[in-house]
Amino acid sequence: MNRNFTAVCAALLMCAMIFIFYGAFVSGNNITFADNNCQKVIYLTFDDGPSDKVTPKILDILKEENVKATFFVIGKNAETRKKLLKREAEEGHTVAVHSYSHIYNEIYASPESLLKDIEKCNKIIEEVTSKKSSVYRFPGGSFGLNERLISAVTNSGMRYVDWNASTCDAEISAPTPEQLLTAAITTPADRNRVVLLAHDSTTKTATAEALKSIIGYYRENGYVFKAF
Repeated sequence: MNRNFTAVCAALLMCAMIFIFYGAFVSGNNITFADNNCQKVIYLTFDDGPSDKVTPKILDILKEENVKATFFVIGKNAETRKKLLKREAEEGHTVAVHSYSHIYNEIYASPESLLKDIEKCNKIIEEVTSKKSSVYRFPGGSFGLNERLISAVTNSGMRYVDWNASTCDAEISAPTPEQLLTAAITTPADRNRVVLLAHDSTTKTATAEALKSIIGYYRENGYVFKAF
């Protein structure tokens, strides 16, 4: 059997197993859906940007398709790409906090370190968009984190958002757009409320290439697109 095919299958299986766990977990993880009256809703979420190479391509497609999304940004990336952050906000997307440094052992050293990292990222968001974000995504997700860290975030007034589906663009090595589309279709743990994880960091060119097909699939299957 082709080794690359085997590796991709293994990655997809791993993703599916992860989202079985997240499917049970996501409903209690501080997510508030924008429209509970919609039968089918999908939230496109992009982590780790903005990047000069991928973020503009994703924004172009979202604008063309008239779809709003949520961008969980890394502060140190946003500092030198404020025009992209401004564009995200001006085009109606949600600009949310992912972290400033994305260095796990620093962020998660203590609740105080976590809140300091969030605030540092949020200051950049406020500088560019004129308002702080109240939406947060834990680097790596909240599953398995110390409850003190989670409580620190919720007690600060932030709400955090995990995911229950993924493009697997971080798990599959050198993916094709077709592989990411397959993952986006097959991994959702909740078929009526999909929170899809993707990335707009500089190496995720295939994610941008797959996006139009992902939007097309979910639109054809009756989903409404929302942002947090």
